[in-house]
Amino acid sequence: MAHELYPEDRLAIGEVLSLHGHLFDGGHLGRLGEIFTPDVVYDMSAVGVGTFEGIAAIRGAALHLGPGNPVAHHVTNVVISGESDGTVTALSKGLVIRADGTLASVNHHDSLRRHDGGWRISRRVISPQHTPLGGAHLADAGDR
Repeated sequence: MAHELYPEDRLAIGEVLSLHGHLFDGGHLGRLGEIFTPDVVYDMSAVGVGTFEGIAAIRGAALHLGPGNPVAHHVTNVVISGESDGTVTALSKGLVIRADGTLASVNHHDSLRRHDGGWRISRRVISPQHTPLGGAHLADAGDR
């Protein structure tokens, strides 16, 4: 059974998800401990980038990608659920603007837990959104 989250938890979790874009877009990679647990798993394999374990690996991947990084990350449509083990699941949509001006839409599936006095992302899975209706055909667009 899911546990109830207090309004201040929901606000803090939303701020962590939003801070992600500000830190990456501003190049503040030394502050990633404010949004991630030390043992974070950041899975971008569905977008062809790979999976990274730990803050240092994420920082290194961002630096390696260099100008290939998006210039802007925007998070929207956040849905937060408390889990029975005290963790939180957050589903959100992401829009990224690339240096060439193109736009991409992704889905974030985040697991968060308390660490160092606040909520931190312990696992993030990013998947692209290329097709309407999640790829479902209209004939089978019923609830899955």
